[in-house]
Amino acid sequence: MGLKGHAAIVGAAQYKPEKYATAPRMFHLEQVADLAAQALRDAGLRAEDLDGLVINGPHFHEASVFVPAMAAEYLGLSVNFAEVVDLGGCTAVGMVWRAAAAIELGLCQAVLCVMPARLAPMGPDEDPGAMARAMRYGGHSTAFGAPEAEFDLPYGHMGQNTGYAMIAQRYAAQYGYDPIAMAKIAVDQRTNALANPQAMFHGQPLTIEQVLASKRVADPLHVLEIVMPVAGGAALIIASKEVAARARKRPAFITGFGEHLAFKSPSYAQDMLHTPIGPASRRAFEMARLKPGDVDAVQIYDCYTITALLTLEDAGFCAKGEGMQFVREHDLTWRGDFPMNTHGGQLSFGQAGAAGGMSQVIEAVTQISGEAGERQLERCDAVYVSGTGGVMSEQAALILQGA
Repeated sequence: MGLKGHAAIVGAAQYKPEKYATAPRMFHLEQVADLAAQALRDAGLRAEDLDGLVINGPHFHEASVFVPAMAAEYLGLSVNFAEVVDLGGCTAVGMVWRAAAAIELGLCQAVLCVMPARLAPMGPDEDPGAMARAMRYGGHSTAFGAPEAEFDLPYGHMGQNTGYAMIAQRYAAQYGYDPIAMAKIAVDQRTNALANPQAMFHGQPLTIEQVLASKRVADPLHVLEIVMPVAGGAALIIASKEVAARARKRPAFITGFGEHLAFKSPSYAQDMLHTPIGPASRRAFEMARLKPGDVDAVQIYDCYTITALLTLEDAGFCAKGEGMQFVREHDLTWRGDFPMNTHGGQLSFGQAGAAGGMSQVIEAVTQISGEAGERQLERCDAVYVSGTGGVMSEQAALILQGA
């Protein structure tokens, strides 16, 4: 059961991360069209090849419903498959396997997966403070009847920082905590960003001492262990093997995936230290007929250093409770023995909202196609990719392999 590996990522596009204050404002439809054109050029395909569309929701500026139809109309596409995926930072990975499944089912031959993440121009009747108020509570809902509005927010559990800090505190209580190892995750990824001109923190070296001296946001997390939200956006083209054969570059075939979620707030997790990425990753590796030791690189969703650590453990790269020792003993840079987030990760590349998770997918594709420049791995035939939404609540994994 599962994918046969007959669909591949053949094109990608990504805006360079920018601070919201300096990034140009574009309507989301404009961003969709621009990113689609860039991804098609990268693939060497034409708009006429596209007959599937996957877009992220629910924060699309021009509409809250019928978004795929509006986007297809704007692009001039007639599609046989359309989908909206709303999984936060897990959205990109969720888009990819859904597109691959639709292709293998024979519904379509080439799917555009697109995630605009620059701010849109504001109309005269729009409230400029609405976004700031929404971000105050992170991913939590303040609507009447929402469980977190009644049981989480009144007790100070709001936003992402407190949730991930709570998980890190639980980890420390059960397995111990090595701040130096956690800082090393951020430092190794910054080293990777130094080899990526597109990264937000390119040209800005980082040391373990600087991480540990940075402001503590929510104990034990320092500000340099937490992503910096930026403006951006990204797109992918997923195609059948027949279309991939005439694409411009080496395709990255989708040979395995897994997805798992069981809660929204970690308050309701049965065990905060055994995360949904565990069952998702086991399914992905089983489907691809690979083991964790078979991949050449990992592109792990890293909104926080604790997210990367728990993913390393639960995905099977090391045993539970041994993640910090694993980090100490391995070089996670593109030159090292365990290349992780070779583009810099979201910690040093930047997190463009929900589209931030697509940077990991795009880096996997870039490495497999041999187009990573200075940071190119000597060998890259198989890559593990993860996505994380909410506070370790919505998680998915991909296995991508070169032909």
